[in-house]
This record gives sequence, C-alpha cells and structure tokens, in this order.
Amino acid sequence: QVQLVESGGGLVQPGGSLRLSCAASGSIFSINVMGWYRQAPGKQRELVATITSSGSTDYAISVKGRFTISRDNAKNTVYLQMNSLKPEDTAVYYCNAERSVLSGATRYYWGQGTQVTVSS
Repeated sequence: QVQLVESGGGLVQPGGSLRLSCAASGSIFSINVMGWYRQAPGKQRELVATITSSGSTDYAISVKGRFTISRDNAKNTVYLQMNSLKPEDTAVYYCNAERSVLSGATRYYWGQGTQVTVSS
C-alpha cells in the first residue's frame, strides 16, 4: 500500500507562486511514475505534470514554462513549483503514484487533494 500526503495549497493572487509537496510512504520501492493532476469545478480531472523513476518529466501544454515538477528521492517527496499563476489554474490538485506489483499489473494511488485558488 502507498499513502500520499499533500500540502502547500492556498490562496494566491494572479502572477504569484506556490509550491505543492507530496510525501509518499508505505510500499514505495516499486513506484514507477508520480505526478500531479487537477480538477476545477465542473471540469474533468486533467494531468498537470509527471515525473518517472529515472527523472523524465512531462507537462500539460497549459502549464509548460510556468510549472516545474521535481522530486527528492531521499525524502520520498515530489514537488510542484507553480509560477505565474493564473485564475484558470484554480482547482483541487491531486498527487498520483503508479506502482507495479508482482502480477505485472499496476496499482494507482491518489492523495487527498489540496485546494489552489488564484484570485484577486
């Protein structure tokens, strides 16, 4: 089992910055990919950024150049640095982890979500 605990959300003005953190615990050694998703009111959950076990990253077009995903392997923590925030970035942000198991299947885990609100 994997547990994900998120922090760092809050209220920020347009153009401001926030850094989200996600700490993983439990059966963490077989995690392949971690990432951040978000869901705005009335919208479907969408991918924001991912990072693989080898450090390869990927971003949604809407956040490319403004957001940076990174990880600290020693602390089993993934971060999302969000700069130049826009009102349309307002959403609940969720941490995600993918873990391979003995059967060859993949299990998916989610954090509880943290609210990010960008408003004047």
